Amino acid sequence: MNGLTAEVGYVSLIKKGEELCGDRVETVRFEDSTTLVLADGLGSGVKANILSTLTSKIIATMMASGMPVEECVRTVTRTLPICKVRKVAYSTFTVMQVNHQDEMTLLQFDNPSVILLRGGVSIHYPQEELVIDGKKVIKSVVKVKPNDIFLTMSDGALYAGVGKMYNYGWQRDNIIDYLEARYEPDLSAKMACTIIAEECDRLYDHAPGDDTTVAAIRIRPRQTVSLMIGPPEHPEDDQKAVEELLDGGGKTIVCGGTTSNLVARVLDKPLIPTIEYFDPEIPPTAKIQGIDLVTEGVITIGHVLKLAKGYLENEDLSTAWAGEKDGASRIAQLLFEEATEIRFIVGRAINPAHQNPDLPISIVIKMGLIDELAEILRKMGKQVTVSYY
Repeated sequence: MNGLTAEVGYVSLIKKGEELCGDRVETVRFEDSTTLVLADGLGSGVKANILSTLTSKIIATMMASGMPVEECVRTVTRTLPICKVRKVAYSTFTVMQVNHQDEMTLLQFDNPSVILLRGGVSIHYPQEELVIDGKKVIKSVVKVKPNDIFLTMSDGALYAGVGKMYNYGWQRDNIIDYLEARYEPDLSAKMACTIIAEECDRLYDHAPGDDTTVAAIRIRPRQTVSLMIGPPEHPEDDQKAVEELLDGGGKTIVCGGTTSNLVARVLDKPLIPTIEYFDPEIPPTAKIQGIDLVTEGVITIGHVLKLAKGYLENEDLSTAWAGEKDGASRIAQLLFEEATEIRFIVGRAINPAHQNPDLPISIVIKMGLIDELAEILRKMGKQVTVSYY
């Protein structure tokens, strides 16, 4: 896709009383395509989890490899273990696959119909009915446009509020109205899912009566964010490291006091500190002309890593950092929500302030934080590179 990329996000609520989610989302990325599969296993708990895991992995792998949909469905049918009680092997699924030709292929079997949000408004798209091994599969091919959001969900979303807020649950039209009312042009795939999942959780009175998963693909422009932390091991590399920071063509972040002074010196711009604490646990930010965000180093990045783990694992539906002004929250916003490609420039010089062996902070800890953060960002679907100096 010319200048565009597929941003993926999903959120799951586990049925009250269960430890495992009966829904499963699987994503496979190749250079020329992104494939997302949402599978909803029959029932709940361990059995449903096994069914949905097998279904999503089989279909995602086969579809991403270019196998015909008929073969994918037949393989799933013949592979799933049969439930001893119900005497059937059953998992619903939705496939969303976008290719480099700007085409989205949708395959839907017994899940609520995919919502296509274009310009903040739900639009209809063509549907073709296929019958494969007695199963009715709905196929659609849609030419995508920038900022299109394709959103799918398991039927747990429709059951939210049954007998409480709504007589018949939260219907698809209700979900569309709710999402349209909260749409913003920069709404990420993950945030779109979070908006719906939060309302489902509320309608369930925070005790979901069924596994509920919302997954989305957003077609969006590529956005590079470059982050520099730590001065280079050799001072003669200072200029080169700063040039790499600025060469990304996107937004820039500088972390660490020594690093900030280095960047300010190379750019011949003043480093302007601030003394305003937006969060007592996060050191204040600073300003350098030409740099989008300047923060403290290890403490701030350590907090960003904590936020990243929660964001990836759906530990907290409400992204409390969104809109906050402390350094860690602003980095989280840039890396999790805005960036599609992230470049870390990591200096290996030992900070003179940390040379005391009694202090727990070291270059090893800093590099470990970046390596772990980079891996989590890759799991979010970001393209991440790390350069060391």
